[in-house]
Amino acid sequence: MKNIFLFTLSILFISNISLSQDGRIVLDKVAAQIGDKIILSSEIETQIAQLINNGDSISANIKNDILEEMMFQKLLLHQAAIDSIEIPDAQVESEMEGRLRQLEQQIGSRQKLEEFYGKSTIEIKNEFRDAIKERLIAQEMERTITDGMTVSPKEVKSFFESIPEDSIPYVNMQLSFQQIVHYPEITPADKEISYQKLKEIRENILNGRNFETQARIHSMDPGSASLGGKISATRGMMVTQFEATVFALKEGEVSDVFETEYGYHIVKLEDRKGDDYECRHILIIPEVNHNAIIQSATLMDSCYKLLNEGKISWEEAVLKFSNDEITKQNSGVITNPITGEQTWDMEQLNQVDQQIFVLTNVMKEGDISQPNVYTDIFSRKQGIRIVRLMKRKIPHIANLKDDYALIKGAAEEDKKQKIINEWIVNMINKSYVKIDNSYKNASFRYDWLSNN
Repeated sequence: MKNIFLFTLSILFISNISLSQDGRIVLDKVAAQIGDKIILSSEIETQIAQLINNGDSISANIKNDILEEMMFQKLLLHQAAIDSIEIPDAQVESEMEGRLRQLEQQIGSRQKLEEFYGKSTIEIKNEFRDAIKERLIAQEMERTITDGMTVSPKEVKSFFESIPEDSIPYVNMQLSFQQIVHYPEITPADKEISYQKLKEIRENILNGRNFETQARIHSMDPGSASLGGKISATRGMMVTQFEATVFALKEGEVSDVFETEYGYHIVKLEDRKGDDYECRHILIIPEVNHNAIIQSATLMDSCYKLLNEGKISWEEAVLKFSNDEITKQNSGVITNPITGEQTWDMEQLNQVDQQIFVLTNVMKEGDISQPNVYTDIFSRKQGIRIVRLMKRKIPHIANLKDDYALIKGAAEEDKKQKIINEWIVNMINKSYVKIDNSYKNASFRYDWLSNN
């Protein structure tokens, strides 16, 4: 069932007294009950207030729409309890941290987030943990309902033909790419330079320099450097070596220099309650020396020349010259991390790899770029890259020949929705459903009032 509201942490502050849309104070009451799961009127009012705060348009039926969505969620939870569906605590914590990071980006920093709510990160997590867990359980229950569902080519064709001609979607330009990347080797000498640099920073901190200031100046972690190295996390979210160090520290203690796959670190533990912790951290990433970059550039120049002269195929060149673990075994195809597909639109490219469009903008399909310096957005590794334009689809009205994967995805969602619809109708008839009399004339999508 399609959500009609955004589920974020900011709308989970629910009290026993709420404000109506015209500002009057309303004493709370049970708006609906599904099995042993209840929905309070204050929850509905809070959802409406959040929509207004977001600048969303409010329909005349908004209260009924929100209640119906919440009843669907409670129906999922009710059945999940019967089916003994559970969500691991680590998954709940990961989801919680992800939502906090989204709010942090909106507000500006983790510190501003804490000031806004008047609570520490750990207190915010404790307050919202149960609500997040319920949402994840409901999502898992919904996934279980449609698990194993597939659509046949005949169903895809039938779905597409059922779309009114004036409603067939317009597809923006779609691009797909391959790459050959060679990352210069990080030598023991390069790593030693980074180790010694961080060791000196640590000694300066122990001699009185401020850890937060040193993190802002020296740390190469793009996610935490501007925050003075501050990280709020829970067990299972960070790499093993990092967490092993954190949980071995006492509050206020600064670790020795240690290594992970990302580089060299030092950590200062600020607070820990159970599996939740707050720390400050400085990362120094070993950098390759100039000679190694020159060697990689020379190697890739040779690759480019062989490709241009037709002395080697693209697939052979990928296997011979690329040392990028992610793309080497897939003919160099660059997967879109946003969609998991091989195609990209312009907005996605701008988010992940702006350089690639500049390189390929005037290319024809099958053309290759000259070797260029490249920095991977995720690993921050610098290398030399050749890019090949695999395919360029011009903007067009969707059709089965060119956009089968897109249409198949829409057909799958349509079929899933039909399965969910049937499940809801069946479960309403089997479950205890009680709705407040103020909704007795409400317009719902499903017949929730049949057994009321």
